Order: sequence, then structure tokens, then C-alpha cells
Amino acid sequence: LGYLGQISQQDMTERDPKGAKESFDAFKELITRFPESKYTPDAIMRMKYLVNALALLEVHVARYYMKRSAYLAAANRAQYALKNYPEAPATEEAQFIMVKAYDQIGLTDLRDDAERVMRKNYPNSVYYTRGLDSKEPWWKLW
Repeated sequence: LGYLGQISQQDMTERDPKGAKESFDAFKELITRFPESKYTPDAIMRMKYLVNALALLEVHVARYYMKRSAYLAAANRAQYALKNYPEAPATEEAQFIMVKAYDQIGLTDLRDDAERVMRKNYPNSVYYTRGLDSKEPWWKLW
């Protein structure tokens, strides 16, 4: 993120993903065309960061849908994140959103399946204790 990004704690998930997707494609082309380049290891690390950021974007949108009681949309967005970014750290929250969304909709079979997967993959998840509530932003004083 850079120095200013760390100070402001900007969240890439609240930004338009078009630039991130274009950057990912550019890094992918660099790796494909010049695999022996000295820039390839850095490009691979940046691609991993972008994949994590795109996964977080999907989870951020799913969290927004949960707050607005659009449970089916939240479940679909979380499922999209799980399918397209399976190695990203955001999959834990995406799985939890699916459990909660299916519970709210009343789809008990899907909820039970999602919860079984959640308990198997993340047995000590913090989402079991705190739910979807995240910490307050640094600028919020009240």
C-alpha cells in the first residue's frame, strides 16, 4: 500500500476493482512473456496481493448485503469469492457469511453443509465468537 496507505489505513475493498484486475492482467502478461525476468518474483507477490484484495472486495460486498438484509445476494457473493479465490484468507469470512445468510433465508440443508465445511476448515474461527462485527475505524471517536 505504501507509506500513505499504511497511515490512512485505506481499504482496497471499498474501491473499484477495475484497476486491480487490470494490474493483475499486466503482471500475468509479464510473467508469461518474461518468465526469467528479474521482475517476475515481485510480480508474483503482487499478483497474490491483488487476488487477496479482490477476494476481500467480494466479502466486503457480501457483508454489506448482510447489513441490508439481502441474504440471498450475500450468500451468492460469498459463494463467488469461495469459488474464484479459494486460497485467499478472506474465504473464512465468506464461509461464515454463507452460513449466516442461509440461516436467515431458512435453507437449513445448505446452512448445515456450509457450517460443516466451516467447522472442518476453521475450527477456531474468531467469527464464532464475534460474528461479522469488525473493529471500529480509527477516525470514529464516538
